[in-house]
Order: sequence, then C-alpha cells, then structure tokens
Amino acid sequence: MRSPHCFSAVVRRKNGALVVREQPMTDLRRGKLAWPLVRGVAALVEALKLGSAALRFSAEQFEQDLDDEEGAEKAPRGTGPSTLALISLPILALLTSAPEDLGAGPKPSIGEGEPKKRFLGVLSVVFAIGVFVALPQAFAAGASGLLGLNLDVRDVRFQLLTAAAKLSILIGYMLLIRRLPEIYRVFQYHGAEHKSIFTYESGEALTVENARPKTTLHPRCGTTFIVMVALVSIFVFSALGPLLPHLGVGKLADNLLFFVFKLPFLPFIAALTFELQRVLAKYATRGPLQILLWPGFLVQKITTIQPDDRQLEVALSALLVTLEREQHGVLPEFASERTFDDFTTLTRGAVPAT
Repeated sequence: MRSPHCFSAVVRRKNGALVVREQPMTDLRRGKLAWPLVRGVAALVEALKLGSAALRFSAEQFEQDLDDEEGAEKAPRGTGPSTLALISLPILALLTSAPEDLGAGPKPSIGEGEPKKRFLGVLSVVFAIGVFVALPQAFAAGASGLLGLNLDVRDVRFQLLTAAAKLSILIGYMLLIRRLPEIYRVFQYHGAEHKSIFTYESGEALTVENARPKTTLHPRCGTTFIVMVALVSIFVFSALGPLLPHLGVGKLADNLLFFVFKLPFLPFIAALTFELQRVLAKYATRGPLQILLWPGFLVQKITTIQPDDRQLEVALSALLVTLEREQHGVLPEFASERTFDDFTTLTRGAVPAT
C-alpha cells in the first residue's frame, strides 16, 4: 500500500506472523513531479520499483521459512518461484498496482543494489518489450504476407493488425501466468487489495467482515492501465506510421526501423494513458461513460481472484499500518521491518478508516 509519504508491504510467515516492511516516500503531489504527463512517467517508474521490490520481499520471507526447521520439513528446496514468474516481476508489479495513486522517488528503495536483481530487472524489461512490442508487430507483418495483403508498415490497417495481436498476446500471457500457483496467489492478493481499498473508500471500518463482500474490480487498477496503454498505442502509432520516412530499404528493414522509431514514444503513451485513466476513474464510474471502463474490468477478471479471509487480513494490515503512519505523522526514516503475531495484534491501536 502506498500513501503520499509512506509505502508498506505485509507478508504472512508460515507461523502466522505478519511481517511489515515500510519505507518513506516522496510526495508526487508537489513540485515538478506533479505536472501532467511528467507524473505519469514518474508513477510508472515507481510502480515498477515498488511492485517488484514487494514481490521480492515476499520471496525472501518464503526462503526464510524454508530455512526454518519446520519449513524445511514441509517444503522441498525446489518450490521457489518459477523462472517465468521471476522474469514477469515488473509486469506483475504493473498489473497489480494502481499507478495513478503512486508517487515517485523512494528514499531508499527496498531490496535494490544487488547486481543479480538489477540484471533480472533489465532482462524483464527486454522481455516485456520483445513480447508486447516487437512480437505483435512481427505477427502483423507475417499475417499481412500470409493473407496476401502486403500492407505497408505505415498503413493504418497494419497498425490494427498489430493492435489485435498485442491485445491477444497480452490476454494470453495473463491467462498463462495465472496458471502458475505462485502467480495465482498474487492475483488473490490483488483481489484482496481492491476489496480493502473499496472498504476504505466507503468509510467503513477496515475489517474482514466489511471487506469480504466488496468487488475485486477497481477503476484505478494497474491492469486497466496496461489495457488502456495497448488501446492508446493503436491511435498513437497509427498517427506515427505515415511519418516513417521512405528509405527504399525493403519491408524487413522498414519493420525494424518502425520498431526502433516507436520505442521513444512508449513513455509518452504511458503518461498520456495515466492522465486518461485519472479522468475516467473520476467521471466514468457511473452513467453511460462506464462503458469505457469495461475493457479494463473484463481483463481484471483474470488478474483479480477472490481472496480468502487470511489474505484479506494481509491486505487490510498493509492499509492499516500505512494509514497509521500517515495520520499520526510518524513516518519511517528509512526502510525498516516490524513483526506482529497476528492480525488482531496488528489492529490493536490502529487508526480508524475515517
């Protein structure tokens, strides 16, 4: 959970204890980082950092349980996250975050500085660009040739083919990783996060009983953000296509050139989508404009799964400790951890939701 000045992640250990990791944050609502478009890029970068760090924090707690005598007896050493899950960390960070609620510039970030993790981060970004940018364009080029259309990369119809491939690959990828046990649980916690946020926004006490009936679909979800990025990119790249110079180097070279041509525009598309999602989340939650949120809600049905009560406790714990820090004005000076025996212990003395 991210508040203007604090970020908190909560993990339940095998013995039932709740481990809270917190760190101070820079407020995105002030200064140059609050400017339109600029705040979108800053929020995207932070979503990648914080989401990936929180997922790594969860993996670290899992490894500590394995090191304990009880954990070693119950779980074999090979039960850690799969390679696909590790490579997918930044993508999962975006799918399960709410970018427009995030700030920028952690001081310091959780779990950074290790060469192996930095390499994994770079590999993940390359993987994402290859799968969601290069592969759809390659599919459009191949489909154009197989169907005898011979579309030029600058043609709007080529961009529509690319867009169809991009959405199909994106949805297929989500359905694939959802089948991984560790990702399935992440998506359950994603649902728990949304239920907790809805409980807070309703002004109700942050209890499992109040959170349980809430919906798992939220307009400010990172999944909706990614779907909207894919849709916005259709219009942006359709407008950019005709601007690609004719160099007479052949279709393969034209495709490679257009791929390189698109890369600098990805942050702009993300920033533009950020602003659009803010508007829709504010004005399209009721009435006929709600239809604009449906594509995101439909895909959220993949990335949010009904949580159990113990998972709701973890999500509510993260929200409670963040509110406690924010409302009492006692913020962590640096990244630190606290451990509570259970949810009841954590909620003692926690601030109310209103």
